[in-house]
Amino acid sequence: MAQHAYKRVLLKLSGDILKGQQSNGIDFNVVARIAGEIKEVVNEGLELAVVVGGGNLFRGSEAAKAGYDRIVADNMGMLSTVINAMALQSALEGCGVETRVMSAILINELVEPFIRRRAIRHLLKGRVVIFAAGTGNPLFTTDTAAALRASQIDAEIIFKGTKVDGIFDRDPKLFRDAVKFENVTYMEIIRRGLKVMDLTAITFCRDYNIPILVFNILEHGIFRHIVCGEPYGTKVTEV
Repeated sequence: MAQHAYKRVLLKLSGDILKGQQSNGIDFNVVARIAGEIKEVVNEGLELAVVVGGGNLFRGSEAAKAGYDRIVADNMGMLSTVINAMALQSALEGCGVETRVMSAILINELVEPFIRRRAIRHLLKGRVVIFAAGTGNPLFTTDTAAALRASQIDAEIIFKGTKVDGIFDRDPKLFRDAVKFENVTYMEIIRRGLKVMDLTAITFCRDYNIPILVFNILEHGIFRHIVCGEPYGTKVTEV
C-alpha cells in the first residue's frame, strides 16, 4: 500500500470540471473517471471530503447580472451543487465507495443535513463525504465553503482540482510565456490578484493556516501522486 503524505484532505471541485468539454451540464465520463481516482486513494486509507461547485448548471452571479434578485439567484446556485454532489455520489457508489452527501440546506428526502460531528464520524468510517449547497448562505462562494468545511473537519490541506497544472502569473491559456509557481504565499496571491480562490476563501485559509494545493485533476493518475506527496501543482502556504 502506498504511503500517503496526508491522513485527511478536502478536495474542491468546480462545476466547470464536471462539465468536461461540454458547454454546460454534467459529463458523466469525467465524473466516473474522477470517482475511479478517488476510489484508489480511499481504498488505501485516505479520509476524503469533497466540496462541489455548481457553475456547470447555474451561476448565481450571472443570473444576478441578468436582473435576478441576487439572493434568489445564489439560492438557485446552491441547489445546483446538490445535483452535482448526487451525481458524484452515484458514480462513487457505482464503483464500490461508500459515500454520504451532506447539504448546508435541508433536503432531507435526498441528502443528509450537514452536522460536523456526523461528518467526521463518516470520515473515520472510511466514507467519502460530499458537501453540497456551499455554506448554506447566499453571497458566499463554494471556495469559501471549501475553506470553512476544511477547518470544521480538521482537514490537513485543501486540494483544488482545476484544468491547469497549478498557479501561474497569468492565464496560461492566453499567454504562452506564463510562469508557473511551485510554491506561493497567501499574501502573494492577494497582492498579485491571482485567480486561485476568492479573496474570502484565501483570507480564511491564511488566518487558519490551511494549505492549498492547486493541480490539474484532468491529468490521469495525478490524484494519487499528490496524495503521496509528490511535487505536482502549486502549493499555497504562509511562507
